[in-house]
Amino acid sequence: MAGKKTLQKMIELYKIKTGKQEMDPADIADFALRNGVTLPEPVDPKKQLIKQISDAAREVVRTDRDTGRPYRAYHSVPVQQGQQMSFFWVDIEDATRQQMVRSSNRRREHVVGELTQHTFDLDHWAAINPDEEPITLEKDFTLDVEIRKATDGEDEVA
Repeated sequence: MAGKKTLQKMIELYKIKTGKQEMDPADIADFALRNGVTLPEPVDPKKQLIKQISDAAREVVRTDRDTGRPYRAYHSVPVQQGQQMSFFWVDIEDATRQQMVRSSNRRREHVVGELTQHTFDLDHWAAINPDEEPITLEKDFTLDVEIRKATDGEDEVA
């Protein structure tokens, strides 16, 4: 089974060999297989089921009976188990304040990480394209959130 670094090198090699700028992962997989990468071992069925359960829990949405707005039913809560961090799911109807704070902090850290990386990406693009107008990233989403709440997500882009 190929590790991430091998696959990243394969992506670069594919780009060089084909000259393509928009790359289909399925085409890259075929290229990788032709160039010595072996298929990964099948996933442990129980691990796969655990992931499927987490994916399913993440997608359960209920509707607030007073506001008519959707809310996520289950929230992932980080839990330290010995030396390892695990994640449990808690139904929002049963969640304590502390559980919701931990879940919220985790989600916020994820958003901050994504925004930081997005900023690095745009800074790099601007540096290598000095004749183009830099792309600015508005990081205050207060108005965006208020608009979405007011329009019930009518204009939401998937």
